[in-house]
Amino acid sequence: MIGFDAPDARLPAYARLRDTFTARIATGEWTPDHPIPSEARLAQEFDVSVGTVRKAVDGLVEEGLLERRQGSGTRVRAPSFSASLFRFFPIRETDGSPVSIPSSQIILRSVTKAPAAASSVLDTEDVIKIVRLRSLSDQPVLFEEIYIPTERFAGFEKLPESSLGPLLYPLYFEHFGVMVKSASDEVSFGKASDRVAQQLRIRTGDPLAVIERTAFDIENRPIEWRVASGSATNFRYRSEIN
Repeated sequence: MIGFDAPDARLPAYARLRDTFTARIATGEWTPDHPIPSEARLAQEFDVSVGTVRKAVDGLVEEGLLERRQGSGTRVRAPSFSASLFRFFPIRETDGSPVSIPSSQIILRSVTKAPAAASSVLDTEDVIKIVRLRSLSDQPVLFEEIYIPTERFAGFEKLPESSLGPLLYPLYFEHFGVMVKSASDEVSFGKASDRVAQQLRIRTGDPLAVIERTAFDIENRPIEWRVASGSATNFRYRSEIN
């Protein structure tokens, strides 16, 4: 579990509280399953004003770590990355109905040495490699090679198949106490290798969209690097500028 230093006494009271609350989220004391204690209760616990607690909580809401829910209090926000990579590809079934979560098939899990690109991002060569195929309506859409640091996820490769759902980020939190706060994607294009073409059921050399993603924990440390490859034939990118 992550170790946290005591909040810096030179910081304002609300900032010290914010750091303390962040530690409670990181260590799993506060989870998305239950609301956090009321502001009045927290004010009593830390012997500060309700206004100070509210300012600390507001800061974590703005950062995306907490969310206020009407009628059910304030909770840890569970980031939703369920289909975020699929914004680049069609995300509807063949009959036009929307897809909530694409199916997932894990092909490989193994402890290995990271390739240069992954080790540069994760700052370690000791990683667990995950190879995954994601499909819509039984049609492969994304072929993923994922790397996570062994130090943070020791034993991931031994988890029983029955515990592996279609989403990895909730699994990271449930089993290893690692919460994904944010992720950044970088898109490029290339041609399908024999291996990728076979998995995606396309031809070798067909145009390929390649999405490199780095995921970060609540301390903004990189905890996952992946390369997702999909056919560029149906690739799309949409940006709105207001």
